[in-house]
Amino acid sequence: MEFGTLKDKVIVVTGGTGVLGASFVNSISRMGGKVAILGRTLDVAQQRATAIEAAGGEALAVMADVMDLNSLEAAKSEIISKFGRIDGLVNAAGGNMPGAVIQPDQDLFSLDMNAFNQVMNLNLQGTIQPTQVFGPEIARVGQGSIVNISSMTSQRAITKVMGYSIAKAAVDAYTRWFAVELANRYGDKIRMNAIAPGFFITEQNRRLLTNEDESLTERGNLVIRQTPFKRFGEPEELEGALIWLLSDDSKFVTGTVINVDGGFAVFGGV
Repeated sequence: MEFGTLKDKVIVVTGGTGVLGASFVNSISRMGGKVAILGRTLDVAQQRATAIEAAGGEALAVMADVMDLNSLEAAKSEIISKFGRIDGLVNAAGGNMPGAVIQPDQDLFSLDMNAFNQVMNLNLQGTIQPTQVFGPEIARVGQGSIVNISSMTSQRAITKVMGYSIAKAAVDAYTRWFAVELANRYGDKIRMNAIAPGFFITEQNRRLLTNEDESLTERGNLVIRQTPFKRFGEPEELEGALIWLLSDDSKFVTGTVINVDGGFAVFGGV
């Protein structure tokens, strides 16, 4: 068996229009998978699907919002209509928002709870809801893998991003809990794991970590000092863990959170 192959597997990727999502969908296609690219920006999803097809792969662009069950159900129908099955799911949709960022001079007891709840819902419910919608199709096929996206913020106290941190910690707890229940019901046929990226430059954090001239901000410098590799990650450096978790090569792995972080999580700073 070829290592890491996803040949003929149909993989759904939420957040497929993001920076990391681009790397995810392309790597899935390169390893032989058929990929459904879900996002709120259909033209970006379509551009990525067209590029994959031009390279000889199979892809489908679908507009969907992970916070809208109806749109997820419609996406499922579209995916089944084209590919006939679903073998895997990557829950890559998520992120933070300005109103939920807590500045050093901000009153800790006057937080924007609406923004906090939105971030919690996007990251936690935005992981659970796609699983609820696409999971039954994976169960119908009888074998598959679900990969959630966690964060270093779930493991370390990182300033300013309380809501995002708590949400990703909840994703970790969900990953462990749901993995056990999947095993109780489906044995080793359906697995759930997570990847915890270190610091990667995305559209959401670019201005937090880098200046307009691409030099590092104070926060960016703090991250680099805390990362033993002394650099940010590149999106393609997440691909190995993702493909491994989606493929049968990790068929005895479930409930695990894999750090891909340049050593950030283990470094004490001294």
